[in-house]
Amino acid sequence: MAESYDLVVRAERVLIDGEFRPASVATAGGVIVAIADLDASFDASETVTLPGDQVLIPGIVDTHVHVNEPGRTDWEGFASATRAAAAGGVTTIIDMPLNSIPPTTTVEALELKRQAAGPQASVDVGFWGGAIPSSLGALKAVHDAGAFGFKAFLSPSGVDEFPHLETEQLFAAALEIAEFGGLLIVHAEDPAVLDKSESHGGTGYLDFVSSRPDLAEEDAIAHVIEAVRSTGVRAHILHLSSARALPQIEAAKAEGLPITVETCPHYLSFSAEGIPDGGTQFKCCPPIRDAGNRELLWQALESGLIDIVASDHSPSTKELKFAHGGDFELAWGGISGLQLSFSAVWTGAKSRGIPLETVVEWMSVKTARFAGLSQKGRIEVGADADLVAFAPDATFTASADTLLHKNKVSAFDGSELTGLVAVTWLAGVPVYTSGAIDDASASTPTGRLLARA
Repeated sequence: MAESYDLVVRAERVLIDGEFRPASVATAGGVIVAIADLDASFDASETVTLPGDQVLIPGIVDTHVHVNEPGRTDWEGFASATRAAAAGGVTTIIDMPLNSIPPTTTVEALELKRQAAGPQASVDVGFWGGAIPSSLGALKAVHDAGAFGFKAFLSPSGVDEFPHLETEQLFAAALEIAEFGGLLIVHAEDPAVLDKSESHGGTGYLDFVSSRPDLAEEDAIAHVIEAVRSTGVRAHILHLSSARALPQIEAAKAEGLPITVETCPHYLSFSAEGIPDGGTQFKCCPPIRDAGNRELLWQALESGLIDIVASDHSPSTKELKFAHGGDFELAWGGISGLQLSFSAVWTGAKSRGIPLETVVEWMSVKTARFAGLSQKGRIEVGADADLVAFAPDATFTASADTLLHKNKVSAFDGSELTGLVAVTWLAGVPVYTSGAIDDASASTPTGRLLARA
């Protein structure tokens, strides 16, 4: 090939159009400009040939990440979160509007997020806006400023600056967002059910699960479905934990309602029976439920009823996570899993005979499509050169102490996982290399700030 290229990656197995095949992928100016035979000749500044135990896949797109900066940067921050993302093969994240201070509910707060992320990001970063009672009526300005959509809680969020929407406010938000063609994403737990099942604290995990029953998700999702039906808004159910909600989601989709659903690596990896009393590193809301429920979530993913998988990376300090001697009522709720999310889901999928290309579909192809990121999620001429060299058969024991997250806490600590990221390229530039002493992303952040198309 006569042209000059920045990077050529050759591999026996490159994921192209949903299938692995031998190929050479050439990049220039941050995008993929040519895909050719494995032994095709290129004039390139750098050529990388992957060993036989590695495959080339598109970068993972994680649409559910709490970075917490500004305001709670001791919990996480853009520097640490995006380095962890790169180490996990994640090349794009979309940041949630909480638990930062201020939350991303105004144009001014969105600009503060961008100012914080811009100099530090090792991967590409976009931003969700927030729908809270005080922001209703002013959502379009945040939408026009580039927010990817609007997150709402239907029950208390856990932080005072991001109050939840009552049912009437949910419908008002849905109507407002529908009028400008936006997207509503929802933490769906019903507060009335939670009030009736109120936890009295303690270290027992099953007691904590009982305090947040399946019915809380079922009732809240029913409200979202009715809001979609009455307003036409596009809606997305975040972090589905309860398989008992699947029949009404299936019926809503069959009706043609514009609803999508995600679940998370921790719901696919763990079960309530295996969580020790006092193990508050596993606390999240909605909670991790029993093994039978977990298998139904896997089945719904395979059938396409659940659309995508995202990490819901929600870290805090060790002090908050392990507060009060393992009391589930008092400990902060959230799973730190960004760096391990792709390997964790692949581990579970591989054990169930689900191919790697399907996991990439759930965590890259479809998440990019869900967020409207047309340049992401695929290895194709014209797409961003966000690439990952991945060893799908390599195994390792996850250790919280070695993670790049700011706080070394993770429910995956000690888990035996399959699949190691060898190299992550962002726009054709390496931002993570396994075993490198000086990680490129730590010294020269190259992540870009993304806005809704």
